[in-house]
This record gives sequence, structure tokens and C-alpha cells, in this order.
Amino acid sequence: MDLPGPIHDFLLVFLGTGLIFGGLGVVLFNNPILSAFSLGLVLVCISLFYILANSHFVASAQLLIYVGAINILIIFAVMFMNGPEYDTNLRLWTVGDNVTSLICTSLFVSLIITILNTSWYGIIWTTKSNQILEQDFITTSQQIGINLSTKFFLPFELISIILLVALIGAIAVARQ
Repeated sequence: MDLPGPIHDFLLVFLGTGLIFGGLGVVLFNNPILSAFSLGLVLVCISLFYILANSHFVASAQLLIYVGAINILIIFAVMFMNGPEYDTNLRLWTVGDNVTSLICTSLFVSLIITILNTSWYGIIWTTKSNQILEQDFITTSQQIGINLSTKFFLPFELISIILLVALIGAIAVARQ
């Protein structure tokens, strides 16, 4: 979107605030239904960030896939559980045993290190003039497809396995 600077900055701060509060709601709410709705808020805010970045296809895919399918699936899975009422005696930051905490912490640290060591100006921005390269949409989507099926196949599949394990863990926690 081509918005004036102050409006664009206000929307960025507004969406960032919604993203932070939604993320905190996902983690801090004891009720899994409220956590799922907070996750929906986070995913909608991410989609609106994509719209502000003029990436409308990614924004629509975010809304359709994550908000429209995954988040609704999580909400229905939690609603159809035949368990007791939500236990309010759950400790807030209980992750599991020490091995799970160690794995989560090491993944978090490795993600931070990867983000800090990545050159973000390699593909989209030119290093000489800092202008966006004009590329054909079909060529760009073909490059994404080729990269996902060749060079990034293993990380893509590992992420899908991690998301599946997280979904199973969320359902297991919700059943308790």
C-alpha cells in the first residue's frame, strides 16, 4: 500500500501491538479456546503486515491457510474434546521435563543466531541502489517452487514435522 509516512508508521505500531498482545494471549491464557482466538489475532496481524508490504498473494494465502484452515481446525479440535473442564491449577511456564526445555531453548537461540547472521539484502534488494528489483510474478513463484522442492526441501519438511508435533502437544495439553 502506498500510504503517507505517519499513517504507515501508525499502522505498523498498531499491528505490532496487536501481534505482541495476541502472542502473549496465546501463551498466558489458561483457556485453550481463548488461546486459539489469540492465535487467530496473531495470524491476522501477520497477514495485514504482508498487505502493508505490498505482498497481497502471501497475505491472502496467510488468511486462507492459517486463519481459515489451521486456526479453525485447532478451535474445533479443542471444542470437541471430551475432557474435564479446563484445569486452572496448571503452572504457567511448565514446558515439560528438562530435555524439552533444553530443546526449546536451543531452537530459540539457534533461530536468533540465524536471524542475526542472515544477509537480508541478497534477493529482494539491490546492494547498489537499495531499490526493489522488478521481477515477473511467474518467474518469482517458479523460483520459490524450485527452491522449496530442491534446496529447501529438508527444512520445509522438518518445519512441517515440528508443526505437527506442536499441534499434537497442544491437543494433549488441552485434554488435560
